[in-house]
Amino acid sequence: MQFSFLDGATFASAWPRVVEGLWLNVRVLVVAAIGVAVVSCALSALRTLRGPVFFPVRALVRGYTDLFRGMPLIIVLYLVGFGVPGLGLGIPRLPAEFWGTIALVLTYSAYVSEVIRAGIDAVHPSQRLAARSLGLSHAKTLRLVVFPQALRKVTPALMNDFVSMQKDVGLISVLGAVDAVRAAQIETATAANFTPYVLAGLLFVLLALPTIWLTDWLSARLRRREQAGSVV
Repeated sequence: MQFSFLDGATFASAWPRVVEGLWLNVRVLVVAAIGVAVVSCALSALRTLRGPVFFPVRALVRGYTDLFRGMPLIIVLYLVGFGVPGLGLGIPRLPAEFWGTIALVLTYSAYVSEVIRAGIDAVHPSQRLAARSLGLSHAKTLRLVVFPQALRKVTPALMNDFVSMQKDVGLISVLGAVDAVRAAQIETATAANFTPYVLAGLLFVLLALPTIWLTDWLSARLRRREQAGSVV
C-alpha cells in the first residue's frame, strides 16, 4: 500500500502516455488563451459604450458575463461538448478538444472581460477627454490610450486567471479527450496504482510554475513603480 502513489516502475511506464496527453493540454491552452484575449477585449469594449441606444448591447454583454461566471465550467463543458453536437444542427463531427476549447473560451472570457473592464474604469476620465479633444474617435481612444493603461493595471489579475485556466484545461478529459488527466486515468486502471495521477499533477504544477513566478515578479514590479519615492 505504501507504493500506491509513488511506485517508480508505474511512474516510468506511465510517463510517455501522460506526457503525450499533456501536449494536448498545452495546445488547447494556447488556442483558448488567444480566443479568451480576443473575446474578452471585445466584451469589455462593448461595456464601455455609452448612451441609451447601446443599452441592449450592454445588457446582452452583462447577461453573458453573469451567466458564465455563475455556471460551473464542468457544466459548460457538458452542455457544449455533448449538448451542441446532440442538437442535430448539421455540424460535422469535431474532436473533443475542439468543444473543450470553446467551453474554456466561453467561460474564461466572462471572467477576463470583467477584469479588463475594471482596468478601464481605473483609467482616469481625463485621459479619454484629452484623447477626444485631440480628435481621436471612441475606438481609437480605447485602442491607443485606454486599453494600454488598463492592461498594465490589471496584468497581475490577468496572469492569475491564466494560471487558473492552465489547471482547468485538464477538465476537457470529461469529454473523452485523451489529455494528461485521461491518460493518467487509463494508466491507473491498467496498473491498479495511483502513481499516474501523481505524475499528471506534477506535470501541471511544472507547467504553471513559470506563470506563477512571472505573476509574482510583475506584481512586485508594479508595486515598486507605484510606491517609488514614497515613504511607507
